[in-house]
Amino acid sequence: MPGFDRDSLVGDVLDVPEGRSVLQRHLAGLVNSPLAGQLRFVTVDRLLGLPMVRCDADALLADLAGVDGAAAAPKEPEPRIVPRSDYEDDSVARGSAAASYPGSVARYGRFELVLAGPSHGNPFTDVELSATFAQGDAAVTCGGFYDGDGRHVVRFLPLTEGEWRFVTTSTARSLDGIEGTVVVGAAAGHGPVRVDGRPGASYHFAHADGTRHVPLGTTCYAWTHQPEHLQRATLATLAAAPFTKLRLCVFPKSYLFNTNDPDRYPYERAADGSFDHTRFDPDYWRHLEGRIDDLAALGIEADLILFHAYDRWGFSAMSAAADDRYVAYAVRRLQAFPNVWWALANEYDLVWSKTTDDWERIAGVVGANDPVGHLTSIHNCFGHYDHTRPWVTHASVQRVDVYRTAENVTEWRREWGKPVVVDECAYEGNIDQGWGNITGEEMTRRFWEGAVRGGYVGHGETYLNDREELWWSKGGELVGSSPARIAFLQRVTEESPTGYLEPRPGEWDVPWCDSGSGADDYLICYFGFNQPSFRDVHLPEGRRYDVDILDTWNMTVERLPQRVENAVRVPLPARPFMAVRFVVAER
Repeated sequence: MPGFDRDSLVGDVLDVPEGRSVLQRHLAGLVNSPLAGQLRFVTVDRLLGLPMVRCDADALLADLAGVDGAAAAPKEPEPRIVPRSDYEDDSVARGSAAASYPGSVARYGRFELVLAGPSHGNPFTDVELSATFAQGDAAVTCGGFYDGDGRHVVRFLPLTEGEWRFVTTSTARSLDGIEGTVVVGAAAGHGPVRVDGRPGASYHFAHADGTRHVPLGTTCYAWTHQPEHLQRATLATLAAAPFTKLRLCVFPKSYLFNTNDPDRYPYERAADGSFDHTRFDPDYWRHLEGRIDDLAALGIEADLILFHAYDRWGFSAMSAAADDRYVAYAVRRLQAFPNVWWALANEYDLVWSKTTDDWERIAGVVGANDPVGHLTSIHNCFGHYDHTRPWVTHASVQRVDVYRTAENVTEWRREWGKPVVVDECAYEGNIDQGWGNITGEEMTRRFWEGAVRGGYVGHGETYLNDREELWWSKGGELVGSSPARIAFLQRVTEESPTGYLEPRPGEWDVPWCDSGSGADDYLICYFGFNQPSFRDVHLPEGRRYDVDILDTWNMTVERLPQRVENAVRVPLPARPFMAVRFVVAER
């Protein structure tokens, strides 16, 4: 029988005992590391090209050629499941299910229609349910989902006030044709975040009611998969932190410093202990929803990562049919939460089981099931995704090398024509990985570098403790020095007349920004790690400015005693991380 070669998948090799033995002999450190799960869907040829792989490639290939690969024959694709048209027979009265729902809800509140319906068979796949909400000429269709114990649910996030009428459509007779009305009153909160559509603000964000949103993000990938006491500690920490966005994974994570099993999984288990990808666990999803609501109460957006590669349970390698079923279920359950963002993947280019065509298809499933149109992104490890794609609302990017990332924001804005969020610029911490041991000073510097270039940088923390409770994955407590400085940047940004910062032509060694108003009313130059004792500045003519010396590390603002105009020499303290702000006082 033919052996394995360069085009064979690493996962196929690992599934054959003799093949696994060959890989362990040549690449023991890699096969036994947390990366092994990620590498299952990469070819042997691509594996040998990875920078961390060090082995005699010819010897490895020669040994693999002698291994019988017949046991790794490709599996047939899983067929897609079509909801049953005969799920309930003609003896069941159309629209007979008992319905419960509130008669009124606030604008940007969550309306929930619950139908007490059938539970035989597999309602997760056998039943299709939706409801169309109409107000005048406007109509919004929301897909429903099964919530266990005979509960069939449709959720609706109303963006306008007034009376809305609804009617259900379902393949189950008892759920079909149920009608009602809901009165939407005054707004509660500011509504979902959008790309700001106002002139000159298209690289920034605002809520549905027009309130500016500054995404000062942090990352706690697996915090909702930790013990309850640790989740509570995370929420308490967030309540005192400056962050307005949190990245978290729907699926559990398996990686360095995060190897514990969670108490809940998104799916029920089959009789053999494997996960049944046709049956979701409602308790898991209700728990996740509760945590999203907890974040909303703190004013924090939940940036939900739908897929990732750090997986030992097989969730990153489900069939296309299972992927689409999962995405549709997740989006239908969560689209009515105003503080949700969709991230198709964290490090999409490490999820080797999926191609660009898969990501495009998955993006289509998200869009088809999200009538609200929540922000949607996809995050890279090495190469950037094509962020010009119409479904990508903003660029979510990771550092491009060890040193330089935030400095690229202006260029990326120009390339993609969309807001840029550097969700991973590295992590403040002390672990052995280069991505996880920058200083608080460097984290703060990267935030400022991104901000003055018109982008938004994300925080993360990886300080190791005896419990291996690293904020970046498990949450808990923050011990780093950058969050307080990030709060200072937030204050400076909010003091801009527009509520955001927009890059302007700078000098070769110093970036500049303004408020984006076109009035030259709020100007900032940032010196980063340089430490000048003065700077000669040429200001726009016809204006007088108050001058503030900003120490971005010590978080102080010192206003110079005299207003200035035209050419001016600004004295500086000859230490790093300084900025100068010019606020127009007279015209």
